[in-house]
Amino acid sequence: MINQKKLEMAFKRYSQNFVDGIKFEDVKNKYSISRSKIEKIVEQNDIERDHVLLINLSKIFSYYLSQWKHDVLISGGNNPAGLKNMQKVVFYQCMGQDLYTIKYPEMILGYSFREVVITLVHFAMYGWEKEENILYDFMAHHFGGHLMDANEENRHVWFLLELYLQYRNKTIMGTNKKLHLAVKNKFKEDGLRCGSIPDELDVYDEALERWSTGDLLEIERLISKMSEYHSALASEIGQLGEFGDFRYGFYPFEILFLIHVRRKLGLPIPEHFDDFLMNTPEAKMAFGDPEPYPEGDPALQMIDQFYRKNYPEYIPNQHGKLFQ
Repeated sequence: MINQKKLEMAFKRYSQNFVDGIKFEDVKNKYSISRSKIEKIVEQNDIERDHVLLINLSKIFSYYLSQWKHDVLISGGNNPAGLKNMQKVVFYQCMGQDLYTIKYPEMILGYSFREVVITLVHFAMYGWEKEENILYDFMAHHFGGHLMDANEENRHVWFLLELYLQYRNKTIMGTNKKLHLAVKNKFKEDGLRCGSIPDELDVYDEALERWSTGDLLEIERLISKMSEYHSALASEIGQLGEFGDFRYGFYPFEILFLIHVRRKLGLPIPEHFDDFLMNTPEAKMAFGDPEPYPEGDPALQMIDQFYRKNYPEYIPNQHGKLFQ
């Protein structure tokens, strides 16, 4: 049973974090400093120090995270531009990291497996099929290696990835059913780290078994259980846990993706929600079909153009113009 008062207090802390804690002006100043570093390396075509470009992508991500929170969470608007630009950054972090596998094989990643999966499903929701396919191919190619460490503890991540694979009729390691168990067993056989991968997905096990049901009442019941699970964990905002982070704690993207998939397949979906989580500003964002690409970030464009110029093997070089 959800403690409603505790949930509402947690949401208040979640929101105030981007007012009193992480101030937009401070993040913007750090972005400006990073942009100056990027401009200098690009102007000098400094290939010896170009890994600094990749490192500074995290500052661009943080800038758009704060912008998204300000536009939607704080102001109660419906402009997902910041969220879309965050996910563009994750895409280019993956593309750039691929270049350093030989030069810096143990280089610390600027992204996580969770972040890549979240980006992948959002690209699917936006209708950005070209970029979605490139990111999926990157994930599948590097899966289990240094660039795609899938020793993932969060149950909703495995739910999202398996639902995505079934929706797109794709596979990872030859399967799209009980993916977390297949991956855990294969990693164990290969001597790879797998201790964080869960043995069961709690509410998501049932959701994966019944996500394509034609029964509206059943899908409403499943979504209600997923929302309750998410809400209970988000109530512990600021603590270590599945939805205890300030980045996505009250953004129910796993439920929104399920609704998106069912809508695209012509399956019945709930028309409204009465619970707290599904009525937060982030939950109520509406995406177009397709969603327009956001205006390009100058610093991100410089990095992309630099890599295109200096590295023929840079993955985007194989695909022409992206995000337009």
